Amino acid sequence: MTAFVLVSEAFTGSWIWQEVVAGLRSAGAEAHPVTLTGMGDPTRPAGPGTDLETHIEDVARAIDSVDAPEVVLVGHGYGIHPVLGAAGRRPGRVARIVYLDSGLPQDGDAPLKVVPDPAVHELLAGRDGGGDRLIPAPALDEWGRWGSLDGVPGEALERLTRLAAPQPAGTFTQPLRLPEEVAGLPTTGVLCTANGSSIEMVEAFVRLGDPQLRALVDPRVSFFELPTGHWPMLSCATELAEVLVQAGAGEGYRLSVDGRPREESFLLEVPEMPRERVGRVDLHLPDADGPRPAVVFVHGGPFPADLRPTPRDSATFTGYGRYAASLGVVGATVDHRLHDLADYGRAAEDVAAAVELVRADPRVDGERVALWFFSGGGLLSADWLAAAPSWLRCVAATYPVLAPMPNWGLVPDRFRPAEAIQRAGRLPFVLTRVQLERPEIAATVVEFLTAAEKCAAAVEIVDVPGGHHGFETLDHTEEARRAVERAMGSVLGHLRG
Repeated sequence: MTAFVLVSEAFTGSWIWQEVVAGLRSAGAEAHPVTLTGMGDPTRPAGPGTDLETHIEDVARAIDSVDAPEVVLVGHGYGIHPVLGAAGRRPGRVARIVYLDSGLPQDGDAPLKVVPDPAVHELLAGRDGGGDRLIPAPALDEWGRWGSLDGVPGEALERLTRLAAPQPAGTFTQPLRLPEEVAGLPTTGVLCTANGSSIEMVEAFVRLGDPQLRALVDPRVSFFELPTGHWPMLSCATELAEVLVQAGAGEGYRLSVDGRPREESFLLEVPEMPRERVGRVDLHLPDADGPRPAVVFVHGGPFPADLRPTPRDSATFTGYGRYAASLGVVGATVDHRLHDLADYGRAAEDVAAAVELVRADPRVDGERVALWFFSGGGLLSADWLAAAPSWLRCVAATYPVLAPMPNWGLVPDRFRPAEAIQRAGRLPFVLTRVQLERPEIAATVVEFLTAAEKCAAAVEIVDVPGGHHGFETLDHTEEARRAVERAMGSVLGHLRG
């Protein structure tokens, strides 16, 4: 009989697992939901010094109270931090750790690092890190800041609000310490796709060679997806219980990548062109006399800071830069510092500095510039759409993210192209859309296009039949080649028109 110890998101307690517990027990499993200190159990109120260590000890005691020789620990959101800490104290008792729509914290990370609600960060920004204060639970209309509420019935949301408890500040700010033994334990990720996570997205980041994610290709690591928001115990408790039983049995999807960057090539044959590197910017230069228009290509992310090759040296961006130069314009690529969801402001500064560097180059016609954004870099287009300068002749975006994902709470409000397009006037926007886009990204494109239609924005859509996210190196098809040629032709037409 499998025994589950269940630890939930911030502000909640054992009550939130009620239906999941019933499902697990009906399947023949043990279920032990935990209410952490200060989270609603009147016998264990929060006191001075209640912190992450307190909650780790709570979970360790819960493990000790289970008669089964091994337990499956389930951590939802914040709950993964005390789960991992307790696993380090009782590694011999842990059969598997389940990350339920949670982050992937490393040794030394405080839970605050992955808290999506900006209001919590503001409350804990003081020098004492919040001290012994209690962080109030979200109000009824604030839970969306913690992730998607997709599928949660109204009465369940009201109950969540009514029973939620304020959380001690120290549980967010104290760093997590992980012994080496934790890394050797089997794990399962349960991803909630409506909250912005998917197996396809995880595989894409593993292919990039992110060293923190390479461990996910271990055969002891499995994955499941649930088509719901951040609160599956409230939106699809029966399905969650079924997935947990399967996870406890070691089932699930294994990643089909080896963790090494894939050798890639651009889908078009483009000639070698002169390239100059100036700081974070590469200029791909045409064979032409006099100043020429320029296209600044802005990569996506977040990408790890130690990713090699960097985006501007990748086959995709080298290819786009050369292609633009071969057609008689300056192709500029920039390595901006979008390494984390909290980095969008810094990345925007890098892009703005790169644009000014390009415009100041004597080989560039500074009055004829286009900006072309890719993937997660699509959010960076919002600044330019909201206040387009006269020299910006066109904005383009390829398989872009055009609204923050529900679990991207740390992204500042200004990075919302679906809102900014309403202030873009008649600025041309060339959107390259792939047929096989990840559903969580496709939803942001739909949101953007709905807003664009309402304000009659000048949006041109270039579709890629059978195309995937990153199709320039994945799909060397005739349809994909024609899409790149059409998008580039449209952008250059706006530059020259």
